[in-house]
Formats: sequence, structure tokens, C-alpha cells
Amino acid sequence: MLRILFWLCLPFSLLAQQPVDLLIKNARVVDGTGSPYFYADIAIRGDSIVALGHNLNTPASETLDAAGLTVTPGFLDVHNHSYPDILTEPTARVFLLQGVTTLIGGPDGSSPLPLRAAFDKLSKTPISVNMALLAGHGTIRQNVLGMENRPPTPAELDRMRELARQAMRDGAIGLSTGLFYTPANFAATEEVIALGKVVGELGGFHVSHIRDESHKIIDAVKETIRIGEEGGLPTQITHHKVGGKAHIGRSKDTLRLMEEARARGVDATIDQYPYTASSTGLGAALIPQYAFAGGQAALRERLTATEQRAKIKAEIVRRIEEERGGGDPNNIVLTNCSFDRSLEGKSLAAIVKERGQPPTVANAAELTMEVQAKGGCSAVFHWISEDDIQRILKWPYTMVASDGGITLRHPRSAGTFVRILERYVRNLKVITLEDAVRKMSGLPAQRLRLYDRGLIRPGMKADLVILNPDTVSEKATYVQPMLPATGIRDVLVNGKFAVRNGAVTAERPGRPLYGAAKLNMH
Repeated sequence: MLRILFWLCLPFSLLAQQPVDLLIKNARVVDGTGSPYFYADIAIRGDSIVALGHNLNTPASETLDAAGLTVTPGFLDVHNHSYPDILTEPTARVFLLQGVTTLIGGPDGSSPLPLRAAFDKLSKTPISVNMALLAGHGTIRQNVLGMENRPPTPAELDRMRELARQAMRDGAIGLSTGLFYTPANFAATEEVIALGKVVGELGGFHVSHIRDESHKIIDAVKETIRIGEEGGLPTQITHHKVGGKAHIGRSKDTLRLMEEARARGVDATIDQYPYTASSTGLGAALIPQYAFAGGQAALRERLTATEQRAKIKAEIVRRIEEERGGGDPNNIVLTNCSFDRSLEGKSLAAIVKERGQPPTVANAAELTMEVQAKGGCSAVFHWISEDDIQRILKWPYTMVASDGGITLRHPRSAGTFVRILERYVRNLKVITLEDAVRKMSGLPAQRLRLYDRGLIRPGMKADLVILNPDTVSEKATYVQPMLPATGIRDVLVNGKFAVRNGAVTAERPGRPLYGAAKLNMH
């Protein structure tokens, strides 16, 4: 055994005696495993860490003294909406300035298809961060069935399987589902399991915006577990939350279900953003899913039919009172209305008042239908309990994800990772610094099977963050959601400085990252 360990360590010992590109001295290292911090020097050559040790005297082109600072692995954002925006804003600045070095696109069941074209574009665009992509079940379903609310025929299901298989071979790292959204909401669990089996056999995992995050959340969590258990692949609840006043505290039940699943061998995990407000399409959140069958034109027809409109309105009222609205139209704020920018930043209640009407739930429901008929808006929904956020965050198998994007106007886009460090580590002491870093680096890298990232170890890619955990600060607010975070001094991506002294550099060291199926083809 000692002989084996000697030969495993020998290459790094030899490499460490040769000149390196960068030597980071006197670092307080939080290595991504969750283990206690330690002090060490870090030697980098090319895109990789080649040595980690005490008082390294390796010749270096550049030496950086990190005394008084903390060095962590780069953070991986496992739920990100920055594709395709990154093609035109390649620095992904708001994420870099939080220490994010890898973005995972294609969440919520929506992804580019075919993925090969998306990866080709990424490979031809100099970007500052790494990016991997998921295959979207909703996109695959829509490609085969359109917006039809029915199960696929055997031949159609075979076609969906083939699209999933091709997406994995093109480089996808897994399958995302958005079972809350249409057309994925029209799918039975068995349909997703069928695709999950294909993805699992090719080394991928399943991650889901579950079917319901409020009154049917227990059934939705059980479904997500079942997809992993019967599909034979790891399964993850994304942006896990419990919404609606009547459901505060039910994270106790959802976490118990996840614990029970893990105890019987299901590789079940969670990711989460640390905010009490969510963001999605106004209509997607409030209008019942069946109303979208057949697409936007069919929805408009339903909204002009008296009986159907009344039925849809009743469900919108219920969702405002019991779910996404938190019982008050003031809790729903419009954020992106391409047909009328004057509506942005205003709550449903405020808009109704401007029209000289009382801000009732019924009037807010009428406004919702009107907005959707004109093309729809995005919205921020204040409906989540802080207690549930903290309980979910403390669960050992929860990782951090923004659910943000380069142009997604919610503070989670510019603040998620620094908010964890500032609010939940430094101020509230909900978790330790070491565990927070694990949830943002080592744990997501393990889930994504990006085994050469997420830890500070010789042989790992040099995605690193140099920061002062006592001064990092979130600046984004709901009023100014895209203000960048401060306190992250340096960010290295593949061994190059993408951020230096708090400023984004001209380097574009990011690259596309591919899943196991594509890598194993070579």
C-alpha cells in the first residue's frame, strides 16, 4: 500500500520542483470538503493545481501573498439561466464577482436542442467562466408533442428517448425537469422515468423543479424520489422551497422523505437559493397549467369563453390566497414586461390601485389574465418562510444554486453566493464557513461528476476564489437586483485571473464542460 501511495504522489512531487506559473503563499485554505481550514501554499501550472503544501519554495513566474485572506475552490452554480445570454455577455460579471467559476445551464426542463449546436457556440465564444448544460425534458417533450396535453404514443416515447440519448452524447451532464411548467406538467411520472433510465445509463443525473411547491409538495417530493429510484439515477430537487402561509414548516416533512430515501439507497439531494421571494413567469405561476394546452392562442380563446375564464380566475384567486401570492396581491411584483415597461417594479395591488380599483385578490386575478393575454410578464413572489430556508440550508445534502441569470432581475442573480457567506455564515451563523464552501463547491462538483473541480488538491483544475469572509457583502436588492457583490478579491478560472483586485479582467479562460457520455466517446 505504501508503494502505491508513493507512486501516486511522485508525479506531483516532481512537478512541484519545476517552475510554476503562480504560487499562492500563506493562504488560509477552505478546501471544499467541509473539513476545517488549514494554512498552505498553492502552486499552479497551466490550468491545474500542481502542489499544495507548507512553505513551498517552487520557482514561480508570479507569487501572490494571500496572508489574511481565505482561498476556496471556485463556486459551481448548479441552476443557472445564463444560456444563451452568455454568448453576448461573456464575462457573466455578476456571477464572477460572487466567486462563481462554473455555471450549469438548461434548468427547469428547458434547454437548447440539439445541444451540439449550443456547445459549438460556447466553444467558439471566449467566456470568463466554465459552462455545462442539462438536457431539458420539457424541451424534448415539446419537440415531439408540441403543447398537447396527452401521453406520448410508444413511437413518440421512443423518439423522446432518442433525443435524450443524443443530448447526453452531445455533452449534457443530466436531465432537467420542470414538472410545474407546461408542457412538462402534462407528462406522467412514468414518462420521466423512461427518459431517466436513458440518462442514468449514460452517466447523468436528474434535477427537477418539482410539480408543486405548496399544498401538494409532499406528493411532488415523493415523485422526484421515485424518478431517481425507478430510473436508476441520482435525483435532485432544485431551488427547494415551501411556499404559502399554510405550509410554513413543511420542510420538516420534505427533508424526512429525503432522509428516508437516502437511507434505502436513493442518491437524493437538494439545491437552494437563500431568498424568501421566488421569480418566474406571472402566468406560469398563477394560471392553471391545463389552460396552456395548445399554446398561447388556445389560452386566449379560453380567456374569452365565459365559463372557462371563470374557472381559470377561481384558480388564480386560490393561488394568490394560498400559494404564490402569500395571501396578498402586494406580494407579487412584475419585473419584465416587454409589452409595457411602465408595469415593471409594481405589485399587482399597486397596478390595480392606479386603475382606480380596490386591490382585491379578484381584481389582481383579472389583471393577471389581462397581462398574460398580452404576452405575459415575469414576476417576483414573496411567499417563502425564512425558517424553512434555514432548515433546508442546514441539511447535509443541500447545495447552493442561484436560479439566476445574466439578465434575470432578482437579487439571487447577483447575490446568492455572497449572501450565504455574509448572512448565513458570518451574521446568523446558521452554517460554518467550511460547510458553506462545501455546499458551493465540493458537493455540487461531486453531484455533477465534475471530478477535477470543486476541491483544492493537486491535480484539480485551478478554479479558485481569494476572499475575505469578514468583508464580503451582497449589494443586490429587490429594487436594484443586479448590483454586483463586493469583497471577492480574486477569481481564477482554469489557472487564469478572471477577477483581480475586485475587477473583471480581459482574460476569458472559461470553457464548455461536458458530461460523461461525450467524454467516454473519446
